[in-house]
Amino acid sequence: MCGIVAGVSQGNVVPFLLEGLKRLEYRGYDSCGVAVLQRGEARRVRTLSRVCSLEADALAADLDGVTGIAHTRWATHGTPVINNAHPIFSGEQIAVVHNGIIENHEQLREQLRLKGYEFQSQTDTEVIAHLIRDHYQGDILTAVRDAAGLLQGAYAIAVMCRDEPKRIVGARQGSPLVVGIGDDGAFLASDTTAIADCAERFVYLEDNDVVDIHGTDIAIQDREGRTVSRREVKSRGHAQDTGLGAYRHYMQKEIFEQPVAVARTLATMSGDESLQAAMPSPEELADVSNLVMLGCGTSYYAALTACSWFEHFANVTARAEIASEFRYRDYVSQGNTLVIAVSQSGETADTLAALRYVQSMGEARTLAICNVAASAMVRQSRWAFITEAGVEVGVASTKAFTTQLVALFALAIAIGRQRGSVSQSEAATWMRQLAALPDAMRNVLAREPEIMAWAEALHQTEHALFLGRGAHFPIALEGALKLKEISYIHAEGYPAGELKHGPLALVTESMPVIVTAPNDALLQKLKSNMEEVRSRGGRLFVLADSDTGLMAGPGMRVIHMPAWRGPLSPVLHAVALQLLAYHVACLRGTDIDKPRNLAKSVTVE
Repeated sequence: MCGIVAGVSQGNVVPFLLEGLKRLEYRGYDSCGVAVLQRGEARRVRTLSRVCSLEADALAADLDGVTGIAHTRWATHGTPVINNAHPIFSGEQIAVVHNGIIENHEQLREQLRLKGYEFQSQTDTEVIAHLIRDHYQGDILTAVRDAAGLLQGAYAIAVMCRDEPKRIVGARQGSPLVVGIGDDGAFLASDTTAIADCAERFVYLEDNDVVDIHGTDIAIQDREGRTVSRREVKSRGHAQDTGLGAYRHYMQKEIFEQPVAVARTLATMSGDESLQAAMPSPEELADVSNLVMLGCGTSYYAALTACSWFEHFANVTARAEIASEFRYRDYVSQGNTLVIAVSQSGETADTLAALRYVQSMGEARTLAICNVAASAMVRQSRWAFITEAGVEVGVASTKAFTTQLVALFALAIAIGRQRGSVSQSEAATWMRQLAALPDAMRNVLAREPEIMAWAEALHQTEHALFLGRGAHFPIALEGALKLKEISYIHAEGYPAGELKHGPLALVTESMPVIVTAPNDALLQKLKSNMEEVRSRGGRLFVLADSDTGLMAGPGMRVIHMPAWRGPLSPVLHAVALQLLAYHVACLRGTDIDKPRNLAKSVTVE
């Protein structure tokens, strides 16, 4: 969601801040702004347009200074108008940027109004700015620390004070914040990506930390003012290539990057017996008989798909839980449980909260499947499987999803091997199948012209049904989600066997039905479900494995997929549905990489 970049530089900090904001655009935003200390005063530029417009406005305003803060805002408290855009000022003295939600902002606002503070915005952030100013007595670090002690909720903030140049103070509680140290200065950001080109060393702040960046010096305190030490991490390399190249959109680029992303993820595995150094040992997996998987959105669908793999290969009870709901339920442990948290960013607030909740209930065996090695979720978990999807700019997840599926499949094989339900030779066979997956994905991508023809037939519809059975039901859910996210077509995913239990009432000629049809044990059942649609005048669009015998005919279009890949078939069908959603959205002219009302990394509840 919102993004923070701040820093104290040897020279003009504005180019660093603007470049950082560009790298955070993938998170989603509806306003952005930058402020610097310039010739003894705090100056800012804000816009409801994109960062490129902010860059032009900053140049026109001759914004220049060595100390500055910047932000991309995704509106929560207050509509997207200029007065609500960050940075938020308190008088001419304090400037703040903020990610998160302050839950007690109304009470604090009333207290501050009684003291004479006037509010210029609808944001909860302005409460923070005035509160810091109210506590300021010559030391901005102390003021931020004291003010933070009164805040309830999740937040990451960066603060600068007119009276203390070359100084930035940051604080976090439940929302990510990282310090970057480089040759040109010291920086603060909500995402390492933002400062990867100006910092070589990183320090990840923990909850209740307050950091003081004073020139090139870094000091971290806890809420009580005690100095604390946090581990410094060397950069694993500068930000990856985020250029579009020959592609029209980042989503298209990332769809086509999936074979390489999957191959990179597979390369992290060290043979058949273990996956990574950060994975549990064979002995620690041997007695696992229950799995609880936590995720939101696309990550939840990855977990839901994997349930059938864990049950089939590992012979364990597996369930996927929507983290935002699970965290408010009464959890009952079944014993011998492995909890798996699935997240692209590793900062998803609901999944993090659900993970902490289940740990508080006594579950010590926790594993993060995540695309960001230094994320809060990885640090919170006992073990981690780091996927190698690379930077994903498009808000709608593609390569992060398929690499999650690969990681979960490999883990199912590993647990099955340790529990004796998968033999060594069977495990080797399935690892070879995984190794062949990138080529099979390229085969699916080669069907783009056929998928584009489907898009032509579908882009004017306002409703669609997606059907699947078994492990393909979650893929139908994911296909519907992708279409909703980027084309704004209302779409729903259903298990095909549920047609007669309600959804069949919606089927008419104007309701297209997209079906994912692998050549598995449920194929004949699925064919009967499809006939129910055809007999009621429905239009079928079927992704069929090449050996299913399904052929195009009246009321039914068919794209033949590669030969059935067994349990790995869902990965291939997911790629085709991503392409379909993308090309439908292209024809509808939507903002594909930054769909309305959505954010890439959901760091608040």
